[in-house]
Amino acid sequence: MRIDRQGVALNVQVDGPDDGPMIMFANSLGSNLQLWDQVVALLPDGLRVVRYDMRGHGGSDAPEGPYTMGQLVSDAEAVCDALGVRDCLFVGLSVGGMVAQGLAVKRPDIIRAMVLSNTAAKIGNATFWQDRIANIERVGLDGIADEVMTRWFGRDFLATPAVAQWRAMLTQTPQNGYIGVCAAIAGTDFYTPTSGLRLPTLGIAGSEDATTPPDLVRETVDLIPGSRFALMRRAGHLPCVEDPQGYAALLHQFMAETGHQTPDP
Repeated sequence: MRIDRQGVALNVQVDGPDDGPMIMFANSLGSNLQLWDQVVALLPDGLRVVRYDMRGHGGSDAPEGPYTMGQLVSDAEAVCDALGVRDCLFVGLSVGGMVAQGLAVKRPDIIRAMVLSNTAAKIGNATFWQDRIANIERVGLDGIADEVMTRWFGRDFLATPAVAQWRAMLTQTPQNGYIGVCAAIAGTDFYTPTSGLRLPTLGIAGSEDATTPPDLVRETVDLIPGSRFALMRRAGHLPCVEDPQGYAALLHQFMAETGHQTPDP
């Protein structure tokens, strides 16, 4: 389905029964909601699963940028309000994890627990993102794709033919959408608001993640009292792709710990 927010149509996919416990996924820069296909297939039956493409990505509109993190958070909020999402488990990866943090601060009624995967309260700095944008404007997404793959995936996965489909996903992302989200990340520092959050939180990191290294992920989740951290070995920035079984197992365990489960039949 498509949900409109102030003239920007967002592509949304909903699976599962209307009355099931809600779990929502937000994807990374340069990917779309298919990022979660393998993990969703391993989740328990009875969940209501909501996925959406961030503006500028996948099947969502790609208005001219730059975008702000406030816009990205409000997009997620609009999806949740349109679908009646409340008390959900929100799983955000990379920039999706930044959206999770911002939405949890803005709308605590929407998120009761969250997974901050391969993300941080602040990713990179303004100079890094300005250089990334300038490079894309010069050589295009295809020109940076090989380097991005080395940041997305660990050595084991990089050696497989499966990398090709993820490279294609990146290069098919609208360039202005990718650059727009880069600008949103560049302007975001959630250290102070995230440190005020009080909700069950699981941090997930990949041991070979060069974009958000494990220590950076741990530093962010440690801002939230009572949070837990899990390290996925031999995985990079997208462990849900490299090891969907291991990733789904972490979600299963976290749902059990937080009581976010379907009723017994």
